[in-house]
This record gives sequence, C-alpha cells and structure tokens, in this order.
Amino acid sequence: MELLTAILKKIEHYQTIIIHRHVRPDPDAFGSQVGLAKFIQANFPDKAVYCTGEDESSLNFLAKMDQVDDRTFTEALAIVCDTANRPRIDDTRYQSAQEVIKIDHHPEVDVYGNISWVDTNASSTSEMIFQFIDYSRNQGLDLTDEVARLLYAGIVGDTGRFLYPSTTEQTFHIAAQLIQYQFDRTQLYHDMYRISIPIARLKGYLLEQLNVSESGVCAVKLSKDILERYQVTPDQTSMLVGLYGDIEGIKCWAMFVEDEESIRVRLRSKGPVINQVAARYNGGGHPLASGATVYSWEEADQLIDALEELVN
Repeated sequence: MELLTAILKKIEHYQTIIIHRHVRPDPDAFGSQVGLAKFIQANFPDKAVYCTGEDESSLNFLAKMDQVDDRTFTEALAIVCDTANRPRIDDTRYQSAQEVIKIDHHPEVDVYGNISWVDTNASSTSEMIFQFIDYSRNQGLDLTDEVARLLYAGIVGDTGRFLYPSTTEQTFHIAAQLIQYQFDRTQLYHDMYRISIPIARLKGYLLEQLNVSESGVCAVKLSKDILERYQVTPDQTSMLVGLYGDIEGIKCWAMFVEDEESIRVRLRSKGPVINQVAARYNGGGHPLASGATVYSWEEADQLIDALEELVN
C-alpha cells in the first residue's frame, strides 16, 4: 500500500505526466500504458497526460501514441510500464523528466526509477494498473469503460486468453470486475486475434518447417527473403509466436526473425526456464516467455545449442 500511496501522490503532484512502455509493444504494453493514461485523464482533467513511443499498426485498435516535444519532458513525471530494463524503454527522453516511476511484472534485471513497483506474481502490468486503480477508487477516483477495455486487453494478451501459468485466482477476479464495464469483448477478441492473408500463409510455412529435436527443442528461422516472399514485417511475426505451443513433443521453441541490423529471437517454453538463456543473448523476460537478440545465423545456432543443453 505504501508504494501505491507514493505513486498516487506523485500523480497528484505533477501537472505533466508522460507514460512510456517497451519497444516492440504487445497488448499488455499498450493496455497498461494507455489504460493508466486514460485513468489519469478521466480523474484529473486539468493535467497534461501523454503516451509516447512508436506507433504499432497492429495495435491501433487499442490506441495511437501522442507527439510530445522535448521541452515537455523537463517538468514532467515519467511513468514507465511493462519494461524490465532501461535499454528497452521506447523513447529515451524519459531521462529528461523530473522523476521516473517504474511499474512492471517482469523479473527485475535493471533497477531504475525514483519509485519502482515490481510484482513478478502479477500476470501482466495491466493487472498491476488495475490494482493501483482499485486502490485509488478508495480515494474517490473512478474507472471508466475505456480504461476497463484497455486493461482487459492487456491481461488477455499476456495470459494467452487465461491459458498461461501466470494466470492466477486474482487474475480471474480482476477480469470478472473489468467485464462489468461497457465494452465489446467480442470485437476486442476479433481485433486482437484476426490475422491477414499473408500471416495465414506464413503460418502454413511455419508448420511445414516444423522440426523438433529428440530433446524437444524446435527452432525456425525467418530470413529477410522469407519475410519478403510472404509480405510480412518482422513485427507482424509476433502474432505467430505461440503457434507451436499445442504440438506434442515440443518442450521449448525459438523463432528467429531477421531485421535490418539484427535477428530478433522469440522464445517460449512449456516447462524449462528459458529467461536465463535469453539473458545470455541480449535479452530477458519471463521464465516461460522471453526475447533475445543475436547478430548472425551462427550466433542463432549457438542459442539453439544452449536450449538443447538446458532441456537435456
């Protein structure tokens, strides 16, 4: 409660508040960031509240980011949601703010912020934002329909529609409260999980390329040529990271996606703890869902070998 009180006092104190999240955002990043912003705007209409970072076309149904000039940061409070370490914060101008608050549910690998609230037991940062809002409601503040929609989307996204082990009794309790608000859940699910024809074709390619080692490791490499062939961007491939999760015999898997100057790695597991492997390759994340970066296909093969060693 002391942390929640301290965060609320900072929000009440500052006239300008700028909210950040991580690069390559997912629904929880957008849900927690914009959900918190909309909550503050609804309850403190005299404050200037902004969401910053690159726009993500696949998440436009949730929100679009604001344009913020450099001068705005100098007297502002910056709140960073869903971001474990500073290099992954989208928009480095948070460093120019008067104070910084970190709100996150990932294992802590980088301690930063004047106030840091990290809860690794939470299913998502959106779940944590609801907890903060629930506390604030005791202080006379309100949760709106739009805030409920954003937080629900974040929770659904980071729990895999409540299928992942991170889903707890508290998660269901919070979701039950959120769906009492007026928003179209059917449309929200449609927006979150619809895929384009190019993505559908790439999905077929990924299943055709299925190759599982004796130990249960699966790896697929998506080069620039393959992405160009299927007319899919590196960001869009994130929609298919869970594709191998239901396949018998797979214990963990890696999706390598070639970008302009690096190769993104999306790691998932059904049991083996993979975030330590991710940390060795410029990444990190949750025990069963992590990300990393390598800079050659040879380094990609080394990461696959590390997964083999982990599983064995």
